[in-house]
Amino acid sequence: MACAAIAAAAAPVSAWADNPKDPAMRSAAARARDREIIRQLNLREAAMVRERDARYAEGWRAWREQGNPTADNEGYSGRVEDHRRDVADYEQSRAQYQRDLAEWRRAVAACRAGDDSACDG
Repeated sequence: MACAAIAAAAAPVSAWADNPKDPAMRSAAARARDREIIRQLNLREAAMVRERDARYAEGWRAWREQGNPTADNEGYSGRVEDHRRDVADYEQSRAQYQRDLAEWRRAVAACRAGDDSACDG
């Protein structure tokens, strides 16, 4: 209940914020004061954004200067080639595994069919 009362009391104030017919903004001095407050808020926010962007730029500059492999094409190309080689090795290993599995299944089938030479042990 208390929260509802506070929200109800605050609602009319926030409703006047952008109302051009707000009685408090009838004088030129009040509008000038409001305009200056908004200008100061905008300037402060712009300064914070510039500082943030400068920090980001410094971080990216430091990252590039560390010699990251992805920062230069040669290092990136080398990593791509390593990846391709790894994929090819995996495909060869997988094909060998499939051949070994097929051979094992044939031996199991032969053993179950009575061929003792196909059985392990």
